[in-house]
Amino acid sequence: MVTGAAQGIGAAIARQLRASGAEVAAIDIDAAGMASLMEEGISLHQGDLASRAGVVSVMQDVLGQYGHIDGLVTSAGGVCGQVGRLIEEIGEGDWHAIFKVNVDAAMWCAQAVAPHMKERRSGRIITISSGAGLRPSLTGIQAYASAKHALVGLTRQLALELGPFGITVNSVAPGFILSNPSTEKQWQAFGPERQKAVIGGIHMRRLGQPQDIANAVTFLASPQADWISGQILSVDGGHA
Repeated sequence: MVTGAAQGIGAAIARQLRASGAEVAAIDIDAAGMASLMEEGISLHQGDLASRAGVVSVMQDVLGQYGHIDGLVTSAGGVCGQVGRLIEEIGEGDWHAIFKVNVDAAMWCAQAVAPHMKERRSGRIITISSGAGLRPSLTGIQAYASAKHALVGLTRQLALELGPFGITVNSVAPGFILSNPSTEKQWQAFGPERQKAVIGGIHMRRLGQPQDIANAVTFLASPQADWISGQILSVDGGHA
């Protein structure tokens, strides 16, 4: 089960898991954006994950088709079209919108799958956090940095709680990746000098690609990662 699968990182994760042999349920509020995934044998499930009720509805749909869920990847998130602004300019709506898609959605999805995984005494939960969850955010968006730090905390807490049931919980923390219109907008807003500085601060001297994150998620979902839990895997090309 991969959330935020309509574009960018989420779509790459869904495709890579499917290519690796998994049955994949793609979930997003944007049904049209997911349409191409169906051609690759991925089932599509539309839903708004920002509310608990929305998650329950989607979960019933997925369970109705598959009967159980072995793994959950919470890729839904992002900056909701926002750019960095002074703290004095931030309104309640701006703040809560980012928390809903980055933290609330992950929490309600994990809550929904946990009972089924506990019953089977196995499972994988993989959140997609960010380098912004480990240090100040390059975006300059206060809510985004705060939400991703919260998601890292949720990941570690769930790893502790669910580990005795055979469930691993980890997070992949991407560096700066041009994966959708929002990240393209952020990148352009940096301007040439800051873009140069960002790339200069990456050991590999390049921005990441969605496939880089999909590869890491596929490893954490695999049997080879059976004794890895509570970890935040930075996939950022090396950060100076």
